Amino acid sequence: MSTRTQTFWLERVPTPIGLMLVLSDEQQRLRAVDWEDYESRMHLLLRRQYRNQAVDLRDATAASPARRALLDYFDGDVRAIDAVAVATGGTDFQREVWQALRNIGGGQQLTYGGLAQRIARPAAVRAVGLANGANPIGIVVPCHRVVGADASLTGYGGGLHRKRWLLDHEKRWLENSCDSTE
Repeated sequence: MSTRTQTFWLERVPTPIGLMLVLSDEQQRLRAVDWEDYESRMHLLLRRQYRNQAVDLRDATAASPARRALLDYFDGDVRAIDAVAVATGGTDFQREVWQALRNIGGGQQLTYGGLAQRIARPAAVRAVGLANGANPIGIVVPCHRVVGADASLTGYGGGLHRKRWLLDHEKRWLENSCDSTE
């Protein structure tokens, strides 16, 4: 039995909070976003999601749409990531949680319990937390917008300092966009 190989194109993108790793597939869909100092975690998540497939990472030769959208995000256009096409492995439940994460607007925060409510599984708070932690596409699938029940910053795969920066960045953007509409 032959193993199917997934080829992903890797970009290393400088950002204000570190070197970001961006993986896209041949159809230009985003497959993973992580940080260089968490590269081993990214590889672990890829192995878990694509268990029955080999993953071949190649250096990208051109900027992907995801890279351009993420750079726009960091430049202050928080909504630039909203239309990025993504594709994930994972279980049906994980993909349901990840889709719900994309519906949390920029500058907003939601608790794990609130996220479980949104997917109509109020008793699945712990499972929602595990799915959130297994999210391979940071920022675009905005797991950083999920906070503890008391609004505290809880774990983030890229480190709490990055979660704090991302939330502050989005809060500034939201405040500026509200100011400009008044």
